[in-house]
Amino acid sequence: MQQDTDTLTVPLDLEPTNRADAGASAIGRWVAAARPKTLLLAATPVLAGIALAAITTGTLAPLVAAATLLAALAIQVGTNLHNDAADFERGTDTPERVGPPRATAQGWFTARQVRTAAHLTFGLAFALGLLLVARGGWPIFLVGVAALASGYAYTSGPRPIAYGPFGELYVLAFFGITAVAGSYYLQTLTLDRPAVTLGLALGLPAAAVLLLNNYRDLETDVAAGRRTLCDVLGRPRARVLYALLMLLPLPLLLGAGLPGATWLTLGALPLGLLLIARLYHGAQGAQINPMLGQTGLYQGLLTLLMIVGFAFGGSA
Repeated sequence: MQQDTDTLTVPLDLEPTNRADAGASAIGRWVAAARPKTLLLAATPVLAGIALAAITTGTLAPLVAAATLLAALAIQVGTNLHNDAADFERGTDTPERVGPPRATAQGWFTARQVRTAAHLTFGLAFALGLLLVARGGWPIFLVGVAALASGYAYTSGPRPIAYGPFGELYVLAFFGITAVAGSYYLQTLTLDRPAVTLGLALGLPAAAVLLLNNYRDLETDVAAGRRTLCDVLGRPRARVLYALLMLLPLPLLLGAGLPGATWLTLGALPLGLLLIARLYHGAQGAQINPMLGQTGLYQGLLTLLMIVGFAFGGSA
């Protein structure tokens, strides 16, 4: 169920920044508008929750797993599209942006077309969610409704989440705890502390992606009336927070009581340290763009190494 950003539903700018390359055909432009590279952040925590459930119980409900993953991806794409139209109408997407091209701002499609596509995608997520409710009951219904509502509220309503300082907390909740614990619950119909801790660990680097996104866009966000956490903290403190968000997952994973060789997750540490060093050495503007995808990759690498560690069987 599930970070200018992409959670379970946060629209994150991880696409190429060359506006001339953003898909000549209508299909290519719709694909670009959906921001496919952001889907890693939606898929990773779901796969982690499913993997933990499978290794813990020795069983897997494959249809439930597939529906969970597809619902998370649909919510992500719907949020990306809705964010595209909403930011254009609010005047956030100006020529001063250094992020990737936006479909509405580029004139590829009208705001109404993009919003209609978002509604259809959210509708698909809702339909898949009904199947999951049949499995998980009211807890999953409430989680699904909250995820869909948050997708709309991220850039809509009188107080959009993206325009305040709580975006990173939102990402931590949906890209991390809810996604992992919800996926685990749908497989096992129980909820254990290791699943919640795993969700917290994977939600931290997801929040780091949003923080980095807002770090890049600080000046244009302020001009558009967005008071993000980066604006509240200032760039020096934001760099400290980014480092914490990248490093804290490792002790959490090592101490979560997960099965297998959790020490393998330390293999992601060099990438985390490299990204922290780049930010401290003055990366800014367009230099941040590749770091967004690499921060998402760090989350994915943590998950991959954790799953590989499950195969070792013993305790860490």
